[in-house]
Amino acid sequence: DTPLSCSECNKSFARKSTLTIHSRTHTGRKPYSCDICNKKFLTKAHLTRHFRIHTGENPYSCDICNKSFSCESTLSIHCLVHTGERLYSCSACNKSFTTKRNLTAHLYTGQHLSRYSRVHTGEKP
Repeated sequence: DTPLSCSECNKSFARKSTLTIHSRTHTGRKPYSCDICNKKFLTKAHLTRHFRIHTGENPYSCDICNKSFSCESTLSIHCLVHTGERLYSCSACNKSFTTKRNLTAHLYTGQHLSRYSRVHTGEKP
């Protein structure tokens, strides 16, 4: 099978459906709309996931503590609480975090921000 490529950015895709969805990032087209709040989405799957905000449905639950979540990816992140796995570490202080988002928040807080800036700019204290 020949990969398909985006005419805008040349990114390659194995399936036409994936290329079609990707193309919407260039056009801004979001064909799926929430009937409740009118928010628009690139894919039907994103709309389905969003709709759970309105219904309160949480179909993914933790096998350890039974806490439930609307997104499978959120459950996966939650499970790291039980395993203690922390994949993201701060290069300035070696503190580690379960998500990249939490590491980024840590880097942009208080005095740590200036230390972080020096690490990345090469500036000496």
